[in-house]
Amino acid sequence: MVRITWLAPEERLEHELRQLREEGAEVGAIAEAWASARGAHDDDLEALRRRALELLDVAAALSRQEASYDLPAPLARAVGATVPPPTFATGDLRDRILGAWTGRLAGCLLGKPVEKIPREGIRELLESIDEWPLRQYFTAEGVPEAVSARWPWNRASRPTSLRESIVGMPEDDDINFTMLAMHVLETYGDGFTSDDVATLWLASMPPLTVFTAERVAMQNLLAFVRPPETARHRNPYREWIGAQIRADLWGYVRPGDPTAAAELAWRDARVSHVDNGLNAALLAAALVALAFVEDDPERLVRRALEVVPADGRLAGAVAWAIDLARATDEWEDVLDALHARLGHYHWVHAVNNAALVSAALVHGRGDYVASVTRAVMGGWDTDSNGATVGSIVGAMRERSGVPEAWVAPLHGHVRTSLKGFDRISIDELVRRTVALVPRDRVRERAA
Repeated sequence: MVRITWLAPEERLEHELRQLREEGAEVGAIAEAWASARGAHDDDLEALRRRALELLDVAAALSRQEASYDLPAPLARAVGATVPPPTFATGDLRDRILGAWTGRLAGCLLGKPVEKIPREGIRELLESIDEWPLRQYFTAEGVPEAVSARWPWNRASRPTSLRESIVGMPEDDDINFTMLAMHVLETYGDGFTSDDVATLWLASMPPLTVFTAERVAMQNLLAFVRPPETARHRNPYREWIGAQIRADLWGYVRPGDPTAAAELAWRDARVSHVDNGLNAALLAAALVALAFVEDDPERLVRRALEVVPADGRLAGAVAWAIDLARATDEWEDVLDALHARLGHYHWVHAVNNAALVSAALVHGRGDYVASVTRAVMGGWDTDSNGATVGSIVGAMRERSGVPEAWVAPLHGHVRTSLKGFDRISIDELVRRTVALVPRDRVRERAA
C-alpha cells in the first residue's frame, strides 16, 4: 500500500480536527465518528481512507474560513492609497538584494540539520561540544553517540548541511520557492495570476519536493480544482507556514513598498493558504520590503503588521512577541514564554513561527549572526525561520553585514530540482532579481 506523507486521508483528517479546534469549532461528533471508523476498519485501510475522505468533507462545513477571493481589508485599503514608493541607486539596490539572497541562503543552511529537533535537543547537541549558544554552522564532530542517538540530525540534510560536509547551498524547498517566484515574474510579468503560479508549480517542481499545504494544493490542481479553492479543499494545512516561506522574493522586487510586496504575496499564497496562513505570507513580504528602508527591527515588524488584519491570531501573536522580545533580556526567557503560549501549534504552523521570527528580529537588534542564531535556537521550523530572518537582516545590513564565515561555505551556487535552476550562481540570482524591480524605482546614481 502506497502512503504519501501529508496526503493520506487518515493523516489529513487528524490534522483537520486539530485545525478546527484552533478555529474554535466543535468537532466532537466528527471525532467520535472517526474513532468508530478506526475501530470498524482496523484491518481495511482502503475502507478507512474512504471514511476519512467523507469526514473531511463533513468537517469542511464546520470551518468559518473561506478561500481568499478578496484582499484582506487592511491590505485592500493600503493598495487604494497613493503613496509614492522609494527609489534606490542601482549599486545600493544590488548590495541589498545580494545581502538578502546571501542572508537567506546562509540562514536556511544553518537550520537544515536540526529541522524537526525541538529546542531542548538543539541545546543538548550544542552543549555536548561546548558550542552553546549557537554561533556558527552545526557540526556532528565530537557529539557523543548517546546525544546524537537521542536527537538525530535531520536525515535528509545531514549529508549536506553540517559544517564538515557543506559544499554549496543544498536543495531546500524554502529556496526552491524563492527561485520559483522569480520564475513566475520572468514568465508572466507583474500581472501574473494565481492560476499562473499554479501552472508553474505543476510544470517546474517534482510533487514530492513540496510539503503540507502545497502538496495538497498540487493534488487538488491535478483533480481540476482551481485556485483559490485549492487552499480549502481537503487541505488541513491551510494555516501552516508554507506560504510564509514563499514570500521573500516579493519583497526583493518591491523594495521599500510593503503594500505592493504583500499584494504580490497574496496572489501566490491564496493557491494553498487561507486566513492566518495567508496573512503570514503578507507579513513576511512586507517585512522583507521594509528591510530595504528601515534599520530598526522593532519598528520594521510593527510597520509590517499594518498589512494584515489586526484581530487575527497571527497578528495578536506577533504583536505580543514584539513586546516580549523588547522587554526581556535573556533569549532563553523569550523562548520559554513563546513555547508556553504558542507551543500547542504544530511545529510548522504559521502563527508560532511568525511570532518566533518577529521576536528573533527584535531581540537580535539588526545583527545578522545574533538574529539568525536566535531564530534557529528557537526550534520549530528551523530552516525556514533562519531563512526568513537571514533574508530580512541581509537586506537591512547589505552584503557586508553577513559575515564571510557564513558566506564562504555557500561556494556561490545553489542546488535544486527546480527545472532550469540547478547549480545557479548567487550572482545570477541577484542579477535576475534586480532586473525585476520596476525601472521607475531605480536610479543610476544616488541623489
